Amino acid sequence: MNIFSKYYTSLLAILTLFALYACNDVEPVPGGKLRIEFDNVVGEKNLVLNSVTYQNAANEDFTVTKLDYFISNIKLKKANGSVYTVPQDSSYFLIKESVKASQFVTLNNVPEGDYKEIEFMVGVDSLRNTADISKRKGVLDPGGSMAEDGMYWQWNSGYIFVKLEGVSSVATSINRKFYYHIGLFGGYNERTVNNTRIVTIPFGALTAPVSETGKTPEVHLVVDLLKLFNGPGTNLSIAENVMVMGSQQEKSQQIANNYSGMFTIDHIH
Repeated sequence: MNIFSKYYTSLLAILTLFALYACNDVEPVPGGKLRIEFDNVVGEKNLVLNSVTYQNAANEDFTVTKLDYFISNIKLKKANGSVYTVPQDSSYFLIKESVKASQFVTLNNVPEGDYKEIEFMVGVDSLRNTADISKRKGVLDPGGSMAEDGMYWQWNSGYIFVKLEGVSSVATSINRKFYYHIGLFGGYNERTVNNTRIVTIPFGALTAPVSETGKTPEVHLVVDLLKLFNGPGTNLSIAENVMVMGSQQEKSQQIANNYSGMFTIDHIH
């Protein structure tokens, strides 16, 4: 073998090793799936739109016609204390009572391990609220289904985090309807209250085991609408507050303090 052949053989070996290293470097981290169910209820009763009458803590009757809310910025904590943060672009979900499929959120490529806690934001963070429109796709696209959902204030360049609408005999409006549209992320041109809320839910004795080949665990969260009316922020009366939107900042903040407590874990299967 001449010297050229030796150099050629050595160079080929080096390039082959480099290619193998490069391929291995871009391989995805093994992971599995985890599913979260957002089960909307009203106290002890399942939430049913347009037909069932409920009663709040102020002893006011009401029927719900719409319930939509944003969940975002999801984090999962393992039993060993390490935290997995769902990538930002894959961490925005619009939960709609009128669309059953939207109430099941599937997280992909979750690192393997036993998870004992979940954290998420109710609402849409300020960075995404003010991001270029090219960064706001899917459920965040104001020009897409958002126009039909009505979860974006064009006049305020901001998302509505929680939208609750219904009918009550005590509502002072002509049509007996009430409207609670809660948004505001701190303000873009002018300072506002910040009604995003971080919710942390420990699983207690329960565990959500995620593996690449195993069964997908489903974390069943109960979302109690009665706690939006009655919580640490306020005892909300429909008769006194038939409409709460962006202009009623103080009251909207009180409601936000309430809805942060709507979420509890029921079971994992």
